[in-house]
Amino acid sequence: MKRWISQTFIVAYLSVLMYGVFCHTLYYKTDQHPAMYFIVWDMFCGWTAYETRTHVVGEGVSGQYYQLSPGPWGTIKPHSKLDRRHYDSGSLYSVDLAMNTLRQTQHEPMARLYVVEEAWPRKYNLPDNLWAQRYTEPKDRVSYYQLRGSYTPDGQPTGQWPPILTRLAQDAIMANPRLMQDMHKGKPFYAFDAPLNRGHVMPVGYEVPVQE
Repeated sequence: MKRWISQTFIVAYLSVLMYGVFCHTLYYKTDQHPAMYFIVWDMFCGWTAYETRTHVVGEGVSGQYYQLSPGPWGTIKPHSKLDRRHYDSGSLYSVDLAMNTLRQTQHEPMARLYVVEEAWPRKYNLPDNLWAQRYTEPKDRVSYYQLRGSYTPDGQPTGQWPPILTRLAQDAIMANPRLMQDMHKGKPFYAFDAPLNRGHVMPVGYEVPVQE
């Protein structure tokens, strides 16, 4: 009896795992049910070595800068201690938060709106006692800032840039002559993201600097 139960458990366990691999490979109902999270293969694939924060800033015509998110009425923290703007890793809705603050407050005319990304190595989030046990150097956290987007006062984009990890990857490619040579030898291709039902054309040498 025990042997039959153990064999049944093994067969059921392997079957569920194979079903998860099948769903992940063919993008078949990967988000049909919350339980799919436990069997689809790409769990935790979004973890990075950097902690990031999003700052939404407005530049007034006088040159004064204003924090536009969170608004003066307080923050919305859907999970843990972070404000909701930090969960928008793609900066898709940051300018909407800025426009909402501008609509609901009195202020001088804006000259430009900015979305700024702050990033630092995640290891610096360790408590001081754990840091002392793991590292010999002092805990000196340094943040890196870069623009993610600039917008007109009415919210129209004038410039948008990738997040820090994408930018570092692009810089690594640009600094490698062999990879740059391979890029020139390649051909444009059409990348299609099946789950999101969207695609884009990736041209060759899209980041190649202009030779003067």
